This record gives sequence, structure tokens and C-alpha cells, in this order.
Amino acid sequence: MRSTIRIVASIPDIVDSTRGFERWLKGVIPLRQHELDYKHEMMAADTFSFLRATFYRWAELAPQELPDLADAPRVLAVGDLHVENFGTWRDLEGRLVWGVSDFDEAFRMPFTYDIVRLATSAGLAAAEGHLNIDLKQACAAIMAGYSAALRSGGRPMVLAEQDRWLRKLAAGRLRDPVVFWARLQALPTARGPVPPNLKTLLVQRLPNGSEAVRYVRRRSGLGSLGRERLVAVADWRGSRGQGDGPVGVGMGTQGSRGQPDLLPRPGDIRGALP
Repeated sequence: MRSTIRIVASIPDIVDSTRGFERWLKGVIPLRQHELDYKHEMMAADTFSFLRATFYRWAELAPQELPDLADAPRVLAVGDLHVENFGTWRDLEGRLVWGVSDFDEAFRMPFTYDIVRLATSAGLAAAEGHLNIDLKQACAAIMAGYSAALRSGGRPMVLAEQDRWLRKLAAGRLRDPVVFWARLQALPTARGPVPPNLKTLLVQRLPNGSEAVRYVRRRSGLGSLGRERLVAVADWRGSRGQGDGPVGVGMGTQGSRGQPDLLPRPGDIRGALP
């Protein structure tokens, strides 16, 4: 009679996992301890915040907890995908567009991980009262949207040309520019030298001809808390412009119009989606 031996890999608990990740990260980039302390407080606040702040834990557990998804085609996935990683910005032509706006955890992995993580975040956000949607409806919308995005090339939505209801929603939630710039201008200038490579990246996000560039620190997000986040603020033709981002340990590839090219071509999925 043949016996079956099951080997279960030992996975550290969340405390050891977090310590290990932060210890590794400190060896790669400088970290701000008080920001990490704040991140830990937010992780303990609710399950949705915990998910947002712990992509490293998701990456650690997913292969074991979701073995049926591990054989799906690998793509350059968003990785840290959740419902608050979508937003609006202006493209090179000044049009308001909507799409995924956070790529600092992009990595090659099964495309199914992105879909399941996004659906998980929708369920947790609904449970915490952040979204008013049924989980089954959310899953159906995610599958339909992902499939449609593959067929259209995976580009952000230009709100002036499509999705009228989303355009109205986005326009209604745009931040007051007076308040936005007042808060940004009130931030103190960052102390110490700005790394040349980071300075180059930030300046490239500013309009040509920007003057009086100033670098400030800003707190934003959850997953990237603890990393150095700098904002370049400058004068441009009598008005102000800004470019910002956290210090990252990896970058996604760039597609047309300067947008990250993270979604696969439809043929890459090989019929895995309806």
C-alpha cells in the first residue's frame, strides 16, 4: 500500500514576517522608523488597512494558500493591487484619465493573483463600510473589467471620451486646488542632499521650464510608509507644478504615453479568461 507524505512549508507568523521584510528593506533603501511605527498602528486598525499595508505577506502566503492559481500565465502584475490603488491624473495632453495609479510593487507573477487580491480588497472594504457593493457583484465587475481591458490593450480610461458616470464621479471628488497647494507649500523643505538619481526622476515629472524647484517630504499611502517619499515643487509659467513618489526597490516598464505597461496582451493569457 502506497503512503502519501505531505510536506508543509514553515511560514513565519505576521510579526516575524514583518520584521524580516523590514530588515531586508533597510538593507536596500533608507527607511524612516517613525513612519514604520505609524504603519504598524494602521495595520492593527482594521482588516482593509492591514491588506493594503502588507503586500509582502500576501506574496509570502499566496503560493501555499492559493495553489490552484499558481500555474496561471505569469505577467508583469501590479502586485499590490487593491481598490484604493486606482485614481485619476492628467496625461501628457492634459486629459483627465483613470486607472491603476500605484506600481511600486510590480513583479512578474500569475495574473490571477492580481484579480483575487483586488476582489479580496473589495470584500474587506465593503465589510469595513468603505464600499457599498456586494462581493459577488464586485467579483463579476472585476472579471468583466479585466477581460475588457485585455481586449482594449490595457490602457487607462480617458474620461473625456468614455465612462460618463465615472467622469462625473471623478470630477465631483477632485481636490480643491487652493487647499491642495496650500498644504503642499506648507510642507518643510527636505533636509540633507537629495540622491541625484531620485532628483532626476522627480524633475523629469515636472513641465519643461520649471523654476525654483524645492523638495519636500509627504506622507501618503500605507504599503510604502517608511520609505523616503519626496515631492518636487516648482514654479512654471506663473503657476505651480509637482512630481512625487516613494523611493522604490523596483520599477515597471513604460508603455506609450509614459504609462506603465503592466497588463499582458490578450494572447498571453491563452484563453484563461472568458
